[in-house]
Order: sequence, then C-alpha cells, then structure tokens
Amino acid sequence: MVLEVTNTNNVKVYTVSGSSLTRKLPDWLVKRKRRELQKDIEWTRRIELIQDFGFPEASLRLKVTPDGQFCMATGVYKPQIRVFDFANVAMKFDRHTDAENVNFCVLSDDWTKSVHLQNDRSIEFHNEGQMHFRTRIPRFGRDLAYHSSSCDVLVGGASSEVFRVNIDQGRFMTPLQTQSEGVNVVRVSQAHELFAFGTQDGTVEFWDPRARNRIGVLEPEIAGIVDPIHGTRGGFEISAMDFRNDGLGMAVGTSSGHVLLYDLRQSRPWQTKDQQYGLPIKTVKWMEQAQGAYSPEVDSAKIMSADARIIKLWSVSTGKVFTSIEPTNDINDVCHMPNSGLLFVAGESAEIQSYFIPQLGPAPAWAHFLENLTEEMEQKPQQTIYDDYKFVVRRELESLGLSHLIGSPVLKPYMHGFFVDLRLYERAKAIANPFAYDDYRMQRVQDKLQEARESRIRATTKLPKVNRSLAMRLMQMQKGEKGRAPDSDSDDEQKRLGGRQRRKAQVQAATATAVLEDSRFKDIFNNPDFEVDEDADEFKQLHTPFKKMKLQGAKARADDDSSEDDMGIRDAVDVDESDTEFFA
Repeated sequence: MVLEVTNTNNVKVYTVSGSSLTRKLPDWLVKRKRRELQKDIEWTRRIELIQDFGFPEASLRLKVTPDGQFCMATGVYKPQIRVFDFANVAMKFDRHTDAENVNFCVLSDDWTKSVHLQNDRSIEFHNEGQMHFRTRIPRFGRDLAYHSSSCDVLVGGASSEVFRVNIDQGRFMTPLQTQSEGVNVVRVSQAHELFAFGTQDGTVEFWDPRARNRIGVLEPEIAGIVDPIHGTRGGFEISAMDFRNDGLGMAVGTSSGHVLLYDLRQSRPWQTKDQQYGLPIKTVKWMEQAQGAYSPEVDSAKIMSADARIIKLWSVSTGKVFTSIEPTNDINDVCHMPNSGLLFVAGESAEIQSYFIPQLGPAPAWAHFLENLTEEMEQKPQQTIYDDYKFVVRRELESLGLSHLIGSPVLKPYMHGFFVDLRLYERAKAIANPFAYDDYRMQRVQDKLQEARESRIRATTKLPKVNRSLAMRLMQMQKGEKGRAPDSDSDDEQKRLGGRQRRKAQVQAATATAVLEDSRFKDIFNNPDFEVDEDADEFKQLHTPFKKMKLQGAKARADDDSSEDDMGIRDAVDVDESDTEFFA
C-alpha cells in the first residue's frame, strides 16, 4: 500500500483515495485482465478509504450530514444519489433520478430528509424510503438553500425572482423580487438568518427574512478587469459565497477567479485573493481551526477556495497560501469534514478523491487509522497496467502500415498517439521489416566477437572508448610525475632537475589526476558528445606540429649545453621519448 503525497509550502497533503491512487482500469480492458489483477499484490493492497466511494462517470455535488456520520453525493451516469456510511466506511444505498442534480440540501441531522434541485426545472423531496414529492419551478434553477425557521426552501435561477417553497404548508410562497436578471448563489446565515443572493450582475443582495425586504446591496469591485462580461456592472458575476459562523464575516467568490473577504459592517473587503487561473470560483468555505491544531496567527481561520483546476487554502488574516491541491481532473465541488484535516473532492472522475492534511487537523474518529498510515506509506513507483499494450505515434503507425486502423476499436487514442495490442504490434513490425531478426542476430554476433577480441588483448592501461588519446596523455603526465619522485639511487637525476620544472611537473600531475578521478569530468570519457575531433581545423590550429619540431631541435643541442636553462628542454624531450615508447 502506498500513499501519494505532495509537499506545498512544507505542508504534506496525502491522497488517501482517488483516481491517481486506486489505479482504475480503463473500460476497454477485458474482464480477463480484471480477474488477473486479483493476483496482483499491489492491486489487492490498494487503499480505499470508503468502499465504492464514487460514481460510474463523474460526481457533481457532495455534503456531509450535520451529525457527521454520513456523506450524501450526487453524480452521473445515470443520474443518481448515493449515501455513504462513515461508521461502516461503505456505501449505504444508491437511488436513481430522472435528471442530473444541480445542488441539494440536507434537511435533517442525518440523511433521511433532503431536497434536490434538478436541471429539468424540478425540485425533488426525498425521505429515507423513496422520492416523496416532486414539483417544478417556472425557470431553470441555479442554487437553493433552506431556511429552517420558516421551513422555506429558497431557489434562485435564471430569473429576477427567488422562489420560496414552504414544506410545512406544502405550497409556493410569494417570491422575493431582486434587482438582477439572474441569481447564481443563495445562502442563509446560521448566526442571524440573513439571506444573501449572489447575482449575475456582480452584486450581493441582503434580505431580512422577518420583513422579507431588501436591507442592503453589496457591489464588489476588482481592479484590473479589462474585458467586462456583457450585462454586468463590475465585469464579473458572483459564483460562490459563504457566511462565517460568527455572523460578521463573509467570503464572496467571483467568475473572474477572485475571492473577497468582507466584514458585514463595512462595504470594502479587507482581503482579496486571486486564484491565478481566471476560472469561476466553484466553492468557497470558512475553515475554523480544528481542536488540537496550533497556529501562531491571531485569526487562525482559513479560507478554502476552489475553481475547476486547483484548491487553495490560505490565511484569513494575511492572505498567505497555506497549501494547494491540484487534482488530475476538473473539480465540481469540495467538502470539508468538520473539525478534521480531511477533504472530499467531487470532480470529472469516477472516484471521489479524498485528501488528508495533518497540519490542518486530525483524522476523524471513523478514520483514525490515517494518523498512523500517512507517514509509513509514502509514494513509491507504481506498476503500469498497460503491460500488454504498446504506445505508438501516428508516424510509426504509417511505417507499420496500420494507419487505416485509426478510428477503429483496435487503436485506443491516448494523448498524442494510440495504444495498440502488443501482439498485433509485433506481428505488424515483423511484416514491415522481415529481416529485422537477421539484422539483430548479426549485430549480436559482432558484439560477441568484439568482446572476444578485447578479452585477448591485455593492455597494461585500460583506456576509455571516448577521447582515448587525451586519456593517454593525462595518464602519461601522471605516470611521469610518479617516476620523478625522490628515490635513494636517483640523486644525480634529482640534482639535474630544476626546482621550477619539478614544481611544474607536480602541478601537471595533480591536474591530470583531478581530471581522471573527479566525477565531474567523467562524461568527457563516457559521453560521445564530448569526443574531441583531432581532424578539425580548430584542433590543428591549436596543436601545430611546430612545437614537436622545436622539441626535437632542442634535443640535439642538449648534448653540448649543461646549463640549468636547458634542463627543462631535456626533460620535455625525455617525456616525448617516453610517450613514443608508450604508444609503441
């Protein structure tokens, strides 16, 4: 068992379930392959935080019930509702619907009562046994919220009206008329029960439920919006909102990818955060500090903001990013397990991904084993499940004569190429090049002969395959200095050598040793890209034969001259003679 872990800002984020961890099989793999994986130890030991925690195609929305014992989620395809029991870490039941879900609210402490807004203008009320009642609204809905004191379900959508469905009286009430042509977000504060409607005009309207009148309008402004959206005041729409539990704080997410934090007593935000992707904010949540977690900041609360690409957690007081999560698929919704460091992410993947952040909070009671597993199981290289398939690009398909199979079930498109069955690939390759095996066999024979020849030649010095002449000269310089080392029976030679030439030889030997033994220069003798072309004009200009002729002339004059100035020339001649003997 392994856990994928990321470390952003020195905050570890563990992926405890999701498509990047559970190795979901492609649908086109045969059932026999699935049965074979039952013998795979890594597959059988994979981690599933909650059994069947996902949907056939994608998950749309998910919420944790107020009692913290269940998770209700909606997804496709086919459209359905699933409830997961945390106590048994498994799915409790699933229920199919006639249309896809837009959003839903849990009406009771557990999962037994819920209301669902569907994309066919219908509102469905579900109980523990079945769908209890269905009604329709005049316009397509975008969001809904529940006001428990009046038993009103507030539904906003593609209309200036916010529809009210009273579930106590079982009828529609007088709608609330807003100043905008559409309402994207509906929220109800749990502290003072204030209504907040985020509109497509980029404004937030606040309504008092007692008088059912508008008491204020908030008009956020963001600098740098160059291309305003048609029909909006500030160049953006309100796409997400959330009240803080203290009744004073409010977070507003916009379609331009910005999150603004407001104090309801002021009209200007005290904090503005850019998500950096320019995508609409889908989820924004206030995350209070969990019990047992330490924070040096005065206000330890954090904001979780998510668009389709990334989830960011950042400080309320400073705006500094705490950590970030980038799932492999687009994000539809994010849910935080209260008083813990566990996050659930619904997205365009079959699995609902789960992330555990120990620095954010402890593991929930039903998943207490995560505390011990996270540090013991780090990410390790995973075995690929495409062992029986070969990845080829279009050019290779044309060379093999398989381009006519593009678009057929035989080739599985993937990124910039295709997956093809390995047996078909080998057969097509054998037909396209029937002499490939003969060429391979001849090459192997040549390699064996070359190895046999090298084994018969016992050279005193093993030279590399690249830059052999350079290595030979460096070894000779190193060997020459060792030969000049002080010896008991070489006093005359030691006197003949000048101190300057002896120091020069020592420096050259040290340089040669450094080049030959230092690992930083090993590519000079291993990588063919560093091969020195001695036939190049630049090399000949730097290494002219005039120097060698000069050394030979100095050797002829060295017999009559015994001065100290000529001893260096004799030494160079001796080195040249030793080089000649070494090359021989």
